[in-house]
Amino acid sequence: MTISQLFNAANLFVLPFWALMILLPNWKVTRQIMSSYLPFVLLAGAYLYLFISSITPENAQALSNPQLADIARFFADETAAATGWIHFLVMDLFVGRWIYWEGQKTGIWTIHSLALCLFAGPMGLLSHILTYWIAKTFFPKFQQNETVNAEEKAAS
Repeated sequence: MTISQLFNAANLFVLPFWALMILLPNWKVTRQIMSSYLPFVLLAGAYLYLFISSITPENAQALSNPQLADIARFFADETAAATGWIHFLVMDLFVGRWIYWEGQKTGIWTIHSLALCLFAGPMGLLSHILTYWIAKTFFPKFQQNETVNAEEKAAS
């Protein structure tokens, strides 16, 4: 498999997980799939393969004391860029999964945060933190009721 094919496969691989969390968050199958760490193991395996493939003695030295110009040169290489991109895919999906489970536990609305996380992980995380804070601060009774309902759903 070429670097380009691995890059494309990784991009396609994450889409069903995002679709399930965003479009069918309360479906039993979504909960079962998102309770697994297997997607992260597979993506992390691809990352590890690319990381090992992209490290040279020069790159290792540059990364040991990172300077912006060195990082820019490192990511100019196609393998290094694919490695960095898969790093984003793994971490964004992991954060998205956390947001998803927080929404399942608390009843907080997460669709907007998950959509943001899909395209820009840190913005999705910030969105969820702010949404949680707003709900907790301005709608504490809703938050409490939703937590009880989420726990009841999990028990059944």
